[in-house]
Amino acid sequence: MTAISYKLENFEGPLDLLLHLIEKNKVSIYDIPIVLITEQYLDYVSHMEREDLNVVSEFLVMAATLIDIKSRMLLPAEVNEEGQEEDPRAELVARLLEYKMYKYMAQELLEMEEGAGRHLYREPAVPEEVARYEPPVDLDELLAGLTLAKLKTIFESVMKRREDKIDPIRSRFGTIRKEPVSLEARVGWVMNYARGHRKFSFRQLLERQGDKVEIVVTFLAVLELMKMGKIYLTQEELFDDMNIETLEPEGQEEELDLEGLEDFEG
Repeated sequence: MTAISYKLENFEGPLDLLLHLIEKNKVSIYDIPIVLITEQYLDYVSHMEREDLNVVSEFLVMAATLIDIKSRMLLPAEVNEEGQEEDPRAELVARLLEYKMYKYMAQELLEMEEGAGRHLYREPAVPEEVARYEPPVDLDELLAGLTLAKLKTIFESVMKRREDKIDPIRSRFGTIRKEPVSLEARVGWVMNYARGHRKFSFRQLLERQGDKVEIVVTFLAVLELMKMGKIYLTQEELFDDMNIETLEPEGQEEELDLEGLEDFEG
């Protein structure tokens, strides 16, 4: 065995010591020479101070782990369920890689902390106009010694501001409302149209309407006349135009029963 000399150091744990030995021997962490590393590790543990048994016990557990791996490597290789040979060092390598990653991260955080200590920040500079700003109403002062007289004064002040916002001219304007559309009158109008044309399409009927409300009421009027048996409606295909035909014999105009029909507002 090649002798190796080094100064005894305080390592943070067994993994820290193993990383030190791997780097010192310049070997790959994925192909650890377990015999060499185990002997050097045991040599270090034998020179450790025995004052803190908790710390020493951690190093002894790792020493036992290394000896176990060393002995397993002397035996025929174990084969897993997939038929591949298992490396006794695989678990140790995974632990070392994870520890190395966290160690580097901790070092970077330490460097960032030390670098942040060299940053200087100036005191906040607030413009004089902002520093001199005072709220228009101090609520603590306003509510101090609150009485009914003060409440009355506050209420009158609020109402005065509300009155000032009202336009004296526009506030007198009324609301323009559309005249209601009479379903009764619309039923009579549709029936007169049917008597005059006898057979026509629903689209023709709607072309004579002025707005959406009139269209809706006209459609309701058609339904009412169908219910009364005055007209007959057919549609050949879905979404096609509807054909309307009057069922009242020509020249025999009967009075319509229009009780209970309501008006509709726009």
